[in-house]
Amino acid sequence: MKRTLSLPTLSMALLLLLLLALLLGSGGCIKRYRTAPALEFAQLPYRSLDGKTWPHKSIRAKAVAKRYKMKRAPRVVYVELNPSGGQTLVFIHGLGSYLKFWRYQLDTFAAKGYRVIALDLPGYGKSDKPASFPYTMEAMADVVRELLVQLGIRKPVLIGHSMGGQTALSYAIRYPREPRAVVLTSPAGFETFSKREQLWFAKVLSVRLIEDTPEYAIWGGVRRNNFYRWKPDYEWLIEERTRLKKAKQFEQYAYANVKSVTGLARNDFVRESAKKIVAPTLIVYGEKDRLIPNPFMHGGFTRTVMRSGAKKIRGSKLVGLARCGHTVQMDCHDEYNAAVTAYLAQVAPPIAKAPAPVPAPAPPRRAPTSQPVPASRPASQASPTSQPASQPTTR
Repeated sequence: MKRTLSLPTLSMALLLLLLLALLLGSGGCIKRYRTAPALEFAQLPYRSLDGKTWPHKSIRAKAVAKRYKMKRAPRVVYVELNPSGGQTLVFIHGLGSYLKFWRYQLDTFAAKGYRVIALDLPGYGKSDKPASFPYTMEAMADVVRELLVQLGIRKPVLIGHSMGGQTALSYAIRYPREPRAVVLTSPAGFETFSKREQLWFAKVLSVRLIEDTPEYAIWGGVRRNNFYRWKPDYEWLIEERTRLKKAKQFEQYAYANVKSVTGLARNDFVRESAKKIVAPTLIVYGEKDRLIPNPFMHGGFTRTVMRSGAKKIRGSKLVGLARCGHTVQMDCHDEYNAAVTAYLAQVAPPIAKAPAPVPAPAPPRRAPTSQPVPASRPASQASPTSQPASQPTTR
């Protein structure tokens, strides 16, 4: 007899999973930060691994506001490194996180000669968190596109993690000729959710649920579900997530998470349209990913989901990294960076190879002049000189 979970049991299991999966910004010993002061989102320290501050800039997404009938254009914050570099890489973070989750990549790829841009999507990090923003993956892709349009960037490489991967998928499907290449990192978007499951996400998840998350759940959720090789270097995740919970904008951030989960589950568009992608595409995932596929709803293996997605994108390359979790760009940053570097060297090197210089043609030799020799020359006539005629002055 086939055993099935009752709806209440299933709901509780899914609830616990969502609680852990949503909170991508923590890990470590919670007690250490329980009494720490609040950290406002505007105060998030955006620094490189060696402590150097990344100066951040912002734009107003006016076209997005107009398209989605928002009264106020959201402010979108981004970091730009090596602005004089060649090929532009655009890093798009995942659910519950912000651009700092790319700290093992931004300086590394800037040093390789790339122009590097990482943004905080609406609802996350230092960007605005408006309730009027739809928080669909298509709207997120429109924000990324408007940032690039305002900065005058053409043919970018889109690099997205998890939700950011689904955002990059939407971008590459709707604007297929714009990206030079796409790098999907443990991407959402390939897993199938039924209509009933989509409705469940929208019904059960709430702002209150996120606000009331106990600190031990934050610790357990991120450390287990997002990492396979937890290190003390990731301690900043737990501190920032714990202190952000006391921030004035935390309710808006929680709302953005709730709406984003609904948008992620409604992924029929990207699954059914992935075949429209024409940009070279690399898919990198951790073989120890505990979030994809959803273990309570579907179970199975991450590689199965990723292979099904790769088959839909013509010419895509699939790379699985052993002993690596969902946040693979941090968990296995050396292996991840090596895989991305090798792929980009083939499809989008940092600076386009210049054509071999064509040697300048040698100046033509003056043809010898033949002048008639006079039969006789008066003694008083000067000898002809070889002094050249004066040249016009060029100004």
